[in-house]
Amino acid sequence: MLNIENLHAEIDGKEILKGLSLTVNAGEVHAIMGPNGAGKSTLGYVLGGRPGYEVTSGSVTFAGQDLLDMAPHERAAAGLFLGFQYPVEIPGVSNVQFLREALNAQRKVRGEAPLSGGEFLKLARAQADLLAMDQEMLKRPVNVGFSGGEKKRNEMVQMGIIGPKLAILDETDSGLDIDALRVVGDGINRIMRAPDKAVLLITHYQRLLDYVRPDFVHVLADGRIVRSGGAELAHELEAEGYGAMAA
Repeated sequence: MLNIENLHAEIDGKEILKGLSLTVNAGEVHAIMGPNGAGKSTLGYVLGGRPGYEVTSGSVTFAGQDLLDMAPHERAAAGLFLGFQYPVEIPGVSNVQFLREALNAQRKVRGEAPLSGGEFLKLARAQADLLAMDQEMLKRPVNVGFSGGEKKRNEMVQMGIIGPKLAILDETDSGLDIDALRVVGDGINRIMRAPDKAVLLITHYQRLLDYVRPDFVHVLADGRIVRSGGAELAHELEAEGYGAMAA
């Protein structure tokens, strides 16, 4: 589904990714772990198409398409979802309005009919219920006044509504208490654990992986993947730290 070959990328002239290669197949969950400054968030931003991040060499294909040749909205319509470490606030725009426009824009690109207001509300309310999110929050401006945990739940509701093929989740566990972590983990499993979908989890800590068990764990250090293994590698990192792994 996703194939990254010798990816080099920089921001403001500083190279962050220094020859990263990774293959994610449909039906798999991959976790990217590593110290601060290793390039984890940069990888997510590059794949999502965030402005300011320049790819200097290498290639990325997604579902058989050249991802780097696609605009951010085209990547989203193709099935890529990027979850942010710090979800942005959008004052003046309600969750319902934002999500309906986003979903119908993607459906239009795929040649699908738009959902009516009633059809969309039924879908949105069902997803909110599954994430234990108060439906009144669907009417509020996007993420405005939300706690950290509420923002992450809202992002999972967005993911459930959009139904992507590949979810890249950048430190989704950040700011979550124990109960919220379990709800979000269950949401990821429910929405993305399928033979035709895949997940790339970017995280510092092993705790999210207790709920979303990865098929593969990769250690990212200094812009490269320096070690890969199974779920047990996350426990080694928790016990020994990143220094020993990256050495």
